[in-house]
Amino acid sequence: MIQNHFIRVAEKKDALFVAPLLVQAMDHLSRFFTSNAGTSEEIKLFETFFQQKGNQYSFENTIVYEKDGKVLGSSNGYDGGKLMELRKPFFNFIKAKYHVQFPDTNDDETEPGEFYIDCISVFPEEQGKGIGSQLLMAMIDKGRQLNFKKIGLIVDMNNQDAKRLYTKVGFKSVKYRSFMGVNYEHLQFDVI
Repeated sequence: MIQNHFIRVAEKKDALFVAPLLVQAMDHLSRFFTSNAGTSEEIKLFETFFQQKGNQYSFENTIVYEKDGKVLGSSNGYDGGKLMELRKPFFNFIKAKYHVQFPDTNDDETEPGEFYIDCISVFPEEQGKGIGSQLLMAMIDKGRQLNFKKIGLIVDMNNQDAKRLYTKVGFKSVKYRSFMGVNYEHLQFDVI
């Protein structure tokens, strides 16, 4: 039996697969964004924004790993200099709908001049098969094709497995950041 697997640009129809992957990747943040309304509400929120243009979670900024017609993982990334523009519709919506009160700090997980990888997520039953690594490399290639000299991401200080994956391919620690009350390490990859 020939297995058909590849990475491709996401389409709106992928929302049913990608939304749970985003919720999984964000963990406590997705609960915060919906004021602890529950997993189904979190998934619904990301389905909605994934299918819209002009926000950080849009299908426009997403790639998926597909095998035998099923999406097993996804990653999204975008120009770090456009963070505020891409974040605005999402933050305005969750503030109005879920009455989310954001911390007073100016938490930015990325910066101008950087292609930012926001989330990489693989369904639990498919983890450990190299899918996350392939998605990471595809996002690095996307940043390279867009002529970025730096590819960036943040990793939770407690997630050493993810940090090992990123440093294995050449990401280096550049600073520490606080985002939504959680401490992260900001890593960057220099594009050659």
